[in-house]
Amino acid sequence: MLHTKTSHIEEIIGEAIEKARHYTEPQLISVVDQIDYIDAYQFMDHGQVVDYHRLFWRSAEEDFTMVGVGTASKLFATSERRFKEVQSLWNEIREHAVIYNRYGEKGTGVVAIGGFSFDSKQKNASPWEAFPDSQMTIPAYLLTNKSGKSFLTTNVMIFPEDHQQQIVNQIADHHEKLLSLTDHDFQLPERTNTSEVAPELWKASVKEATDDIKKGLLEKVVLARELRISFSEPVQIAGVLKALAESQDNSYIFGFESEGDYFVGATPERLAKVDKRELISTCLAGTVPRGGTEEEDQHLGRDLLHDPKNRQEHQFVVEMIKEAVEACATNVDIPEEPVLYPLKNLQHLYTPVRATLDEGYTILDVIEKLHPTPALGGLPQQSSVEYIRHHETLNRGWYAGPIGWFDDHNNGEFAVAIRSALIQNDSASLFAGCGVVEDSDPQAEYEETAVKLKPMLSVLGGY
Repeated sequence: MLHTKTSHIEEIIGEAIEKARHYTEPQLISVVDQIDYIDAYQFMDHGQVVDYHRLFWRSAEEDFTMVGVGTASKLFATSERRFKEVQSLWNEIREHAVIYNRYGEKGTGVVAIGGFSFDSKQKNASPWEAFPDSQMTIPAYLLTNKSGKSFLTTNVMIFPEDHQQQIVNQIADHHEKLLSLTDHDFQLPERTNTSEVAPELWKASVKEATDDIKKGLLEKVVLARELRISFSEPVQIAGVLKALAESQDNSYIFGFESEGDYFVGATPERLAKVDKRELISTCLAGTVPRGGTEEEDQHLGRDLLHDPKNRQEHQFVVEMIKEAVEACATNVDIPEEPVLYPLKNLQHLYTPVRATLDEGYTILDVIEKLHPTPALGGLPQQSSVEYIRHHETLNRGWYAGPIGWFDDHNNGEFAVAIRSALIQNDSASLFAGCGVVEDSDPQAEYEETAVKLKPMLSVLGGY
C-alpha cells in the first residue's frame, strides 16, 4: 500500500496502466483532495447524474458523514464464513492499492461501505433480491464531511487494456457533474396506503414463543413484523435521509441504493466502532416511549430502569457483548448499571463498552463475534436464529443485520440496521421487532413495535 502526496491524476493513471500491464492484473488507485464544503444531502441527490449506486452514512455522535457514488469495486461473500471472506477480499485489494492521500483523515481513501443480511442461511430472497447476503462497496467517488471540512476521494480500478486519456476525461466529466451542485428543496413522499402484515398472526407467534421459552427450548427470541406503505410517486431518497437526520439526531443515518431499491433508516444501535485500535461497542436493549411532558418522560424512564423484564433483556446483551469483546480485546471497561438513552420517540437502556483491540484483529472480526446480539436475535444465539428462521413470517434481509464501513487505516464502524425501511419505487416495507421472554405479553409487544415504527413513518408520509 503506497501513500504519496502526488495528486496529478493524469500521471497517476498513466503509471497505474503501466503497472496493470506489467503484472497483467487490475490496479486500484485512490486519490484524495480537500474541496470546498459540500452539503452531503445535495451531493447524494445529485449523485444520480453519475450513477444509481449510491451510499450514505452519518455518525450518531460526531460531525462525520460519507456519501458514495458509483463503484470502483464490490466485495461479495457467498459462504457462511462471509465476514472472513470479505476481509480476505479487502486485504487483497488493500495490499495492492496505490493511495494518494496526504490528509490521512478517517473515512477517506479506500473505504468500503455496505452491509450484511441478518441471516446468511435465509433462502427466501423476496423482497431483498437487490441486496445480496453481503455487499461492501468501494465507491468510485466518496464525499467525506468531517468537522466542517469536505474531502473527495476518487477510486478507480485500472485494467491493462484501459486508455489513459479516456479515463482522465471520464473522471473530469464526473467531477464536474458531481461538484456543480444547485441547491433545491427536497420533497418528502405522500403516503396513499398503509397495511399491517398479519398482525394477529404475529401476536400468536409471540404467544407461541413464550410457551417455547417456558418449555426451555430457548431463553429469549426477538420477533419482527412488517408494515407496508405506498406512495403517490417514487420516493426521492435524499429528502428522506435529510428528514431522518433532522428528526433523529442521536441515531446513525444510513441509505444504500442497489439495483433501484433503497434500504434506509435511523438506528440508535452501534454494533462496534474501531478508531486507532480503540474499540467501542454498545449495549442497547429495553425500550419505552418518550413522555408527552417532562414529568411523564421522567416517570417512564424511572420505570424502565427498574422494570425486571427490560433489565433482564438488557443484561442478556451486556453479558454477550462482554464475552465477544474479551475474545479479541484487552482493557475491557463496562459500567455496572445502565443509563437512559433518549431518542425523539423512544428511550432505551444503554451501557457503553470500551476496550483496546488486540493486534491482528479487525472490525470484521469483532462484528463476526457480536452478530447477532441478544437484542436482535435472542439467546442462545444459534438456537434463536434458527427459531427466527422457521417461525418469523418475514424475510429480514438486511433488516437487523450489520451495516457500516471500514477504511485502509483499519478504522471503521458498524451499526445494527433497525428503525429501517426497504423502499422499492413507490412502496416500502418497514420493520420492527421486540425481545420475547417467558412473561412477554403479545399485545404489549405489538404496541412496542408500533412505537419503534414511528421514526420511519414520520418521514414516509407522516404518523
